[in-house]
Amino acid sequence: MLNFDNAPRKATNLSLNVKMLEAAREMGMNLSQTVDALLAEEVKKRYWAKWNEDNKEAVTAYNERVATYGLPLAKYRTWGKSLGDGRTRDDDGTI
Repeated sequence: MLNFDNAPRKATNLSLNVKMLEAAREMGMNLSQTVDALLAEEVKKRYWAKWNEDNKEAVTAYNERVATYGLPLAKYRTWGKSLGDGRTRDDDGTI
C-alpha cells in the first residue's frame, strides 16, 4: 500500500531556510535522506488520516455491531475470556 522502499529517486528543487541549511550541513546531515524520511512519515500520516475520514461511517457501524452483538466467531476463541463487547465468558463457557 504505502511502501516507499526501493523506489527510484528523482532530483527535486527545494527552497529552504538558509540558516537552517547551513546548520544542517555543519552537523553533517544528509539532507536528501532527512527530507525523504520526514516526507514519507508525513505522507503516511496524512494517508491514514484521510483513510479514517473516508471510512468513518463503516468503522462506526462495525464498532456499533460489535458493541451490540460481540465479535464475530467470538465463541470459537481459545484465548482470553473477552467476547469483544465488554462481556466475558466464565470458565465453564457461559456468559
